[in-house]
Amino acid sequence: MAAHAFNVPLSSVFVDETSTDKVANTIPTAASMSTDLYGMATLNACREILYRIKPIRDRLGPEATLAEVATAAFFERIDLTAHGFYKLDDKRCGYDWDAPIIRENTLENLPENQHRGQPFNYFTQGVAVSEVEIDVLTGDHRTIRSDVIVDVGSSLNPSIDIGQIEGAFVQGMGWSTVEELIWGDKDHPWVQPPGRLFTQGPGTYKIPAFNDTPEIFNVTLMDTANPFAIHSSRAVGEPPFFLGASVFFAIKDAIRSTRIQELGEVAGQFVLNLPSTSERIRMSCGDPIALECLLPNVENENLSEGKEELSGFQPKGSF
Repeated sequence: MAAHAFNVPLSSVFVDETSTDKVANTIPTAASMSTDLYGMATLNACREILYRIKPIRDRLGPEATLAEVATAAFFERIDLTAHGFYKLDDKRCGYDWDAPIIRENTLENLPENQHRGQPFNYFTQGVAVSEVEIDVLTGDHRTIRSDVIVDVGSSLNPSIDIGQIEGAFVQGMGWSTVEELIWGDKDHPWVQPPGRLFTQGPGTYKIPAFNDTPEIFNVTLMDTANPFAIHSSRAVGEPPFFLGASVFFAIKDAIRSTRIQELGEVAGQFVLNLPSTSERIRMSCGDPIALECLLPNVENENLSEGKEELSGFQPKGSF
């Protein structure tokens, strides 16, 4: 923001550590609003300095560097520091619980829970397509390819935005495939005492590693206008997270394919809960070995009698 405002190389900008002796009432650099808030605060401070040095820039001409302008401003005793601050416009972004709603050209005072507003300045849209391969014998899977496209407005830094999208996608992929929480309950009586979280460390709670990322991973940024944020950008911290669920749905599609191959069309509809762990994949495939566990009292040829049991079976997490 500062480099663009002062028209200087990015290497000329130094970012100091944050401290309450600079801004007393700051908030954390977190979530998808950081660029919107801190970017606008930075731009606010830059514009204040630019306003002060404008007479000197006009006098020295367009060929003068920022260093030359700053030197002249220093000797003319012009303040070259500025305190920038920004908050969202509450009148434009948020809910107005007292405002009536116009419905079908009629002004009505609707119940409180039916009032509307604009909770956000904008929404970040995206779509993902994933291709997977499952091992019906072990329940293992690998993500062959993922293609992701996200509308980030006019990207401020494509490298950072693509990195954010890749990281959020892989996090969402892990959340929907391998990250399973196991508690001591009636389904897991071997976890003692009851109520204890078993998957509470890296030895039992698995997150994606390097080999779990898509073998072919394509990320595309859309370049669109967004008049509500700094330099027409859009936040991209959390939005790509759920796009990782495309891997889960691809796994379910692969399971459906093998079930139809093994059991016929009647087995094409089934329930697969998140996360799609190797156990759930293996036991949902419906092959003859799995059928011995799923339907011990039903002959494979007489599948119609046991289809309710088959479709309702849900493997439990175990180690």
